[in-house]
Amino acid sequence: MKKKSVAVGLSMMMAASVIFSGCGSADEGSKKEEKDSAGKVGCILGVGGLGDQAFNDLIYEGLEKAKEELNIDFDYAEPAQVSEFELMMRDMASSGEYGAIICVGFDQTDALAKVAPEFPDQQFAFIDGTLEAENVVNYAAKEEEGAFLAGALAGLMKKDAAAYGVEDNNTIGFIAALETPILLKWNSGYMAGAQYVNPEIKCLSDFVAGDNPFGDTTTAKEIAISQKNQGADIIFHAAGGAGLGVFDAAKEYDFYAIGCNSNQNTINPEHIVASILKRVDTAAYDIAKSAIIDEDLAVGTTVSLGLSDEGMDYTLEESKVPVSEKDIQIIDDIKQKIVDGEIKVPSTIDAAEKFVKENQYK
Repeated sequence: MKKKSVAVGLSMMMAASVIFSGCGSADEGSKKEEKDSAGKVGCILGVGGLGDQAFNDLIYEGLEKAKEELNIDFDYAEPAQVSEFELMMRDMASSGEYGAIICVGFDQTDALAKVAPEFPDQQFAFIDGTLEAENVVNYAAKEEEGAFLAGALAGLMKKDAAAYGVEDNNTIGFIAALETPILLKWNSGYMAGAQYVNPEIKCLSDFVAGDNPFGDTTTAKEIAISQKNQGADIIFHAAGGAGLGVFDAAKEYDFYAIGCNSNQNTINPEHIVASILKRVDTAAYDIAKSAIIDEDLAVGTTVSLGLSDEGMDYTLEESKVPVSEKDIQIIDDIKQKIVDGEIKVPSTIDAAEKFVKENQYK
């Protein structure tokens, strides 16, 4: 991946931050490429930046696709900490270069709430967060729907423990970066999906927290080991880059894990049985296209993406953990029921507890 530094405002320099261009290296074709460009969007990635093999990398892939297919240029910034968000947003917005500025992650809410009103003519797109503003469009995922499938898989594996080589104790685990409403949607869907197919399931839930919840692989690994010691040998994470610590623990302590956001099965195919896909790459591409090509970015609204519109999905591809055809058929049947509206997946813990009392897979 080639990076090219571009002009940085004084405030950005003070924050010790750098904006990169996603347009490739500076060569003889750069001027022609810029001349032929359809337009440009900016993107402020989540804390930790590229290389998380999850959320940020997917956003970048979506923007790269927009560049390749639609000739839309993009610049991006990789904040090291939350305090940098506001400076980055203001610096990008004041340049007047961008048809839209994409802000990634709910922890950018406070910064965006300050900056967006200062630049009413600048369009912002908020991925994985919600802010009511006339110049902001929110892209929200129905995380609970994808997590429901992860839970169903874990519940089915525990139901046939001997065949899958797991403990016959109906205990599974969940690890998220923070205990926030968005991440609790993952928790709620996972718990409900598992108990929908296996009412005896007990789900252990823990959160990384701390100063670097999406990047603290050490704490995530420690939590995973603790859950394994409590009997959870199938653990689903929604912790961004910190989830890599869960995979390390799975390999070292020989248990199964379920990946999140992108196809993480390739990281450790002997221990990662599946991944839940949160198609933020699709969202990033759609934002760039809507802002630059279609010129109809739906600011002032919220776009929700779930299983029915391919905003969420699951994959077993690249995993070497065998899942029975019978269980795959059950999961696909459940997926179709969600798409058809027969199953309304709960998005809070209270709603999940109520759901499992009233619904069981037949």
